Amino acid sequence: MQWRIQSGRKASGGKYHKSSKKCRHQRGRDFIPTQLGKAKIIKLRTRGGNEKALLVKAETANVVTKEGIKKVKITTVKENPANSQFTRRNIITKGAVIETELGKARVTSRPGQDGSVDAVLIEAKK
Repeated sequence: MQWRIQSGRKASGGKYHKSSKKCRHQRGRDFIPTQLGKAKIIKLRTRGGNEKALLVKAETANVVTKEGIKKVKITTVKENPANSQFTRRNIITKGAVIETELGKARVTSRPGQDGSVDAVLIEAKK
């Protein structure tokens, strides 16, 4: 389990004196990558009783073009600035460049939190 709390040590190596114990809202979660495949969504309960839609697999993207928004099929991941290995494994994150039926598009949403792949067309197919 990952914790989203301050380290117990200072930069000098000295110890911080804890003012409180770990709380439930300080817990993190493991990274579950969004891959290509038949669409699969997991609903997660978040703080305040709200929900996050975690997209585990995606096959379509909502691409913004000059004509409007179109739902198109994703063929592959061309590049991913988050991690060079993600391109090879077809993992979609924010900022990734994907190849679609319309052409290349850059992902603007966070699929692991929003539950959808939204993208902007960069280069149309000829």
